[in-house]
Amino acid sequence: MKRNLLSIIILALLVVNIVLSAIMMVSVSSASKKTASLVADIATVVGIEINGLPDSDLAPTVSMADTAVHNVAGELTIPLKKGEDGEDHYAVGSVSLSMDSKSKDYKKYSETMADMDGIIKDIVFAVMGNYTVDEARTNSEPIKQEILKKIQERFDSTFIYSVSYNFLYN
Repeated sequence: MKRNLLSIIILALLVVNIVLSAIMMVSVSSASKKTASLVADIATVVGIEINGLPDSDLAPTVSMADTAVHNVAGELTIPLKKGEDGEDHYAVGSVSLSMDSKSKDYKKYSETMADMDGIIKDIVFAVMGNYTVDEARTNSEPIKQEILKKIQERFDSTFIYSVSYNFLYN
């Protein structure tokens, strides 16, 4: 009699254990799905993919041998948009453009790029002035892409394929 009662208690505990394990697996798997979704959302915002950096349609693959660099003359001091602190901030630094020397438009504009510095500076000022100091520090790639897009629109060409800058923020 005691053995049968003990077997029934063990069987009941096994059933309870299986039910609790099933409940735990369901809750852990849903939390795991939510965590994976959160990581994917953060990766999307940051601009990366699980397999590496995303391919950009704005930056074609150009070899270093075919790359010409134009450094925009002078040091730029750009007033930035006021942030939460309400104080004036500035970005001070230089800008350079990477150009595809095999492009037909490169041949058209290469000799007059120094004359175009004013136009390029105007675009950089306009784009950078829309960002606060915190945004400029943390989100340089979207700013570079926006500057590149506007420069490409202005020149009506994609021979300029990359924008690089080196700014100190005050």
